[in-house]
Amino acid sequence: MSDYMVSEIQSVHTVGAKEVLLVANGDLRQSANEACWPAQCALEEKLGSAVAAVGFKLRRAHPYAPDLKHGFIYSQRMGMDVFSKIPPDAPLVVAEAVWQYSHHLLPGLQHHRGPILTVANWSGQWPGLVGLLNLNSCLSKSGVQYSTLWSEGFDDEFFRRGLELWLNEYRIQHDCCHVHALDLAKLPAAEVDLGSGLARALRARKVIMGVFDEGCMGMYNAIIEDHLLNPTGIYKERLSQSALYAAMRRVSGGEAQEVRNWLDSRGMEFRTGCNEETDLTDGQILDQCKMYVAAIRIAHQFGCDAIGIQYQQGLKDLAPASDLVEGLLNNVERPPVFGEGGTEQFRELYKGQPLPHFNEVDECAGLDAIVTNWVWNCLHIDPATTLHDIRWGEHYEGDGINDFIWLFQISGACPASHLVNGYRGAISERQPPMYFHLGGGTLKGVCKPGTIVWSRVFVEGSCLQADLGLADVITLPEAETERRWQLATPQWPIMHVRLRGITRDQFMARHRANHVNVAYAPDSRMAEKALAAKAAMMAELGLQIHLCGNTPWS
Repeated sequence: MSDYMVSEIQSVHTVGAKEVLLVANGDLRQSANEACWPAQCALEEKLGSAVAAVGFKLRRAHPYAPDLKHGFIYSQRMGMDVFSKIPPDAPLVVAEAVWQYSHHLLPGLQHHRGPILTVANWSGQWPGLVGLLNLNSCLSKSGVQYSTLWSEGFDDEFFRRGLELWLNEYRIQHDCCHVHALDLAKLPAAEVDLGSGLARALRARKVIMGVFDEGCMGMYNAIIEDHLLNPTGIYKERLSQSALYAAMRRVSGGEAQEVRNWLDSRGMEFRTGCNEETDLTDGQILDQCKMYVAAIRIAHQFGCDAIGIQYQQGLKDLAPASDLVEGLLNNVERPPVFGEGGTEQFRELYKGQPLPHFNEVDECAGLDAIVTNWVWNCLHIDPATTLHDIRWGEHYEGDGINDFIWLFQISGACPASHLVNGYRGAISERQPPMYFHLGGGTLKGVCKPGTIVWSRVFVEGSCLQADLGLADVITLPEAETERRWQLATPQWPIMHVRLRGITRDQFMARHRANHVNVAYAPDSRMAEKALAAKAAMMAELGLQIHLCGNTPWS
């Protein structure tokens, strides 16, 4: 008998016939998990009833924690411990009503052999749909097989039919007939030549993506491995948020005030107060102005063509939110920033151009922003771009509209040129304390009507891919806009989007991210040219391209 001692594997749950286990993943932040728990409870109650109606039983695989006042998995270690007690072949439902950190679950889901169903409630209150799409895209990147569903009340026919199918056959096939592989021969020759030429130029010159700490909030889907990214001609400069904070401390109060004065002169409104815990204060704004100056100086120092600031986690404990900074960086017209000392102090950095910023260090969005910048500049149209969360949506009828209208939001990184009346239509409000305890302002407004090109770069099947399509940003009545804002996050910019030729469920079934990139064109004709050139450029860079919905070449 061996003298070696090996710890015994803990006993696992037993799963009965027609029984399904449930896990609920959450945030790393206790404040968010506690505040969002009631919404998760409501989801689980409705989901449990729906499962029971089909003759099955839904049982939680981990308990509610009375001391924490929630029942979420809240760390990667906890997720591993929970999965160590789940039978590897058990049917498993991941139910999400909130934003969640996918890496809490990935180790367990990557090793799970049984069928997996991801489910979210159709609500804008907390970003549960955003969390679902992030988890789904992380699973797709990992090669993990799963099915997915979403519902407002868990009693509609789409959901009931899908749930019954999964419970009995463990697989749901959604309609994705809106997705078409790119055929370059169908694109206009001039735009193909432009895109292909730009790709060759990018590869020859090569560009740098500045990454201020990788893997924000466990978003595995937002990381592009070097062996996939570098063949495009794009390389990472791995930067540290601690260096950004140090550089902020070298920015003088006078320089920060000049940024604030510039914004005031353009008519931007800052809604301030005196309570640091609940209000946006002048001190928080000046710290954000320092971050803006510091970010541009570091980008210039390393020759970056685009940058991404993680903010969560780490920087959130040192400085106000980065979102106002990100919105300014993404705009062509923005406060001037000069070099630090010596002869550089008289040189305006990135003059007359945006420094594309990819929110939450989403490197897929960063690649997209670089390509967009090159194409839109060559077409002589505003290259300002941003990503948005796919937050929620609802059918709207009235005022000449009778369609499903998406609500896209991101926490302030939207450029002013995307907003009605630009900076004069922009408002900065304090970020919600639940997520941002040191405050900081957003760059809020209503996105202007017009035609946009939307896109998403993603990793799947060990290669880079991209979905692209056309959409219309529409104007809703002020009361409806305000209602939707209150159903989501009223401090953030809002974009009302009608996707061309794609239903709600088709988009949810296909989209491989919680984020979507958008850029405006002056009209539909120019949007089509921009889309064609962008698709051709990405294809020449080696990406597999899919045109989605109604385009002239679908």
